Amino acid sequence: AAAPGCGDGSSTLKRCLGVLRDARNDSEQFAALLLVAKAVRAGEVDAKTRRQIFDAIGFTFPNRLLTSRQPPDGCPEHTFRALGLTLLACFCTDPELAGHSQILNKIPTFNDILVSPSDPDSTSMIDDVYQCLSAVVATARGPRELVAKGTVSALCQAYLNCSYGSDRALTLLVGLLAIAEAKCWQRDAPHLLAVLGKLSDDFLRAEDMTKFELCEVLPHFIPLLPPLAQDSQGCECLRRLYKGLANVLGSKLSQSQRDPALKLAACLVQACGSEWIPAGSAGSKFLALLVNLACVEVRLTLEEPDPLEAEGKKEVVTACYILIEMGIQECLKEEEPLLEEVQKMQLMRIMEEAFGAVVFYLRQVKQEELQDPFIFASVRILGAWMAEETSSLKQEICELLPFLVRYAKKHFREGSTAASLPQPELGSTEGSGLPQDALRFLLPGFCHLTAEDRPRDILISEGAPALLCEYFLHQWEVLTSQPSSLAALTSTEMSLQTACGIFLNLVVTAPDLVRRDKTFSSLMDMLLKSLPLLLPQKDHLVLAANFTTLGLLMARILASSAVLQGTQSAKEFFGATIRFLSQAHTAQAAPSSDVLAVTVSPAYASAWADVSELWFLGMQALAGCVPLFPWLPQAVLQARWLEGLSELLTRVAPTSVDFELIAAFQGVLVELARASKPCRDVILSHHGREWANLYGMAALEQCLTEQ
Repeated sequence: AAAPGCGDGSSTLKRCLGVLRDARNDSEQFAALLLVAKAVRAGEVDAKTRRQIFDAIGFTFPNRLLTSRQPPDGCPEHTFRALGLTLLACFCTDPELAGHSQILNKIPTFNDILVSPSDPDSTSMIDDVYQCLSAVVATARGPRELVAKGTVSALCQAYLNCSYGSDRALTLLVGLLAIAEAKCWQRDAPHLLAVLGKLSDDFLRAEDMTKFELCEVLPHFIPLLPPLAQDSQGCECLRRLYKGLANVLGSKLSQSQRDPALKLAACLVQACGSEWIPAGSAGSKFLALLVNLACVEVRLTLEEPDPLEAEGKKEVVTACYILIEMGIQECLKEEEPLLEEVQKMQLMRIMEEAFGAVVFYLRQVKQEELQDPFIFASVRILGAWMAEETSSLKQEICELLPFLVRYAKKHFREGSTAASLPQPELGSTEGSGLPQDALRFLLPGFCHLTAEDRPRDILISEGAPALLCEYFLHQWEVLTSQPSSLAALTSTEMSLQTACGIFLNLVVTAPDLVRRDKTFSSLMDMLLKSLPLLLPQKDHLVLAANFTTLGLLMARILASSAVLQGTQSAKEFFGATIRFLSQAHTAQAAPSSDVLAVTVSPAYASAWADVSELWFLGMQALAGCVPLFPWLPQAVLQARWLEGLSELLTRVAPTSVDFELIAAFQGVLVELARASKPCRDVILSHHGREWANLYGMAALEQCLTEQ
């Protein structure tokens, strides 16, 4: 810090501290400080002495030095500033002082020094600034203050300008992004994108070990938001990274070289899906290679006796899981697929072998290992496979089901509140805030499995229905706990829909279970109360369709339960089901014609692909409920559905109503006409015989003709 000739360095540090305490004027204090600075620079000061220096001078004198503009005679211009920074760097070695407001308010000064043109005399100042910033990053308040006060921009500029210490600027950026990635990108996206541009260019050009070192650094600069593919600069970065990775992974590599390359590829997949891989022959070959390498890595690692003992192996295999999940999605993609059909078939076979290894590994898991985030990642990726591929590894997965149910139950019971929180991405294996919502990722697979006898019996024997009901009730609480949460489709809502699919399978295939298990009585009670609240929420029609159909099918089985005996909640539920079923169709002029045709109502149109099957099943279920609940026809009359349906069928061209829809209407109308004379009279008074004959509703026509 002190320039040559600026003081006599022969005094001991102890004497200097005495002079600092007893100094009569600035000159004496300055001379002592120069010697202290020399000792600090030479590394001769231990932690106790550093604290003594602070106790002797505090922040006041360094503050004065930083603001002084007139150097001592014969000394460089920045002498005072350099001395002040050396003292602050000395203080920052004490974590308590590094987070002090007097250090944090110097952040703009540190930034200015980093972006100022450097000369040989200023290198010690820059070293001190980096020491201060490194200490501040490690404090609780530090990262937030650094981001807010523009340090990210300063570090980016220092790195891009290749200034003195630019490697330390990059290290600090990596540290800041690891702690506060979202805030860094929100505030300084253009600067960070410029750094990514330089790194990706270096990565593409490098022909030595630098390439593999950059594989370790680059993931820190690939944001989840904003999407890199949304502007030309980001697209160019992705192009370079693709080309660089294609060069790397197409070569013969050692394990230490391949692992960081796979992790970088997984990071790109997390951020951009498969968008960064170009369409065409080269892109499809690269994608197939990537998934193939990931599958081989998973097999080689998980089939070992002690698969994860090697340091860093969990991170590599988790990265491979991300690549395999992309492989599953790409094999299923029908519109603009990257892969050809032959490649898809080959990859599905290779992935099946990898999932055999995942199942093998999970069967070895010990009770004390269940909190390991890597187990969660393994269960999650297996859930992704079970959701899409229902025919392979059936025997192995059936044998693993007891473990999967127990694992999901443990995680849910230990932290049901965590189910409402955002889940970490598949690549997150550290600090992921366990317990997590493992069941969410298993639900789609369970939905397929409950349609088959053997796996369904295993799930029932392991207590899955009770767990699913408990989970379902909790997820409903999560969805309705905040008004804003009912505004958009969330993972919570998707979980509820998938759970409904599982319950529908159980209701259809195991009605005796529904009848005897109190779990389903609790579920019935919840559906009665929740559908009337849900139905007015127009953005949640698919979930409302699930609740409607599930509730009606369960009501047929549980018709004798007290909660369905004309209670207020039962009447409100059936009123809501009638509204849902009756409002699905309307009359509309056919294209280029004045003739009216039956069409799906506008409110249902966008969701009809997901709703139609549930609507038809719901109509069948409602027809089945009519004879069981004597008060139900009156609810239909109050809703004036019969008048509306009569008007619809009278106005439209019969050829516009398909046979399945006619059958659905007839099923409900026949049961209402049989069960209720008032309903029969309304149908007759609205020309029911005529349109029953017109639409070929023979059963209804016969029912209306009978006395």
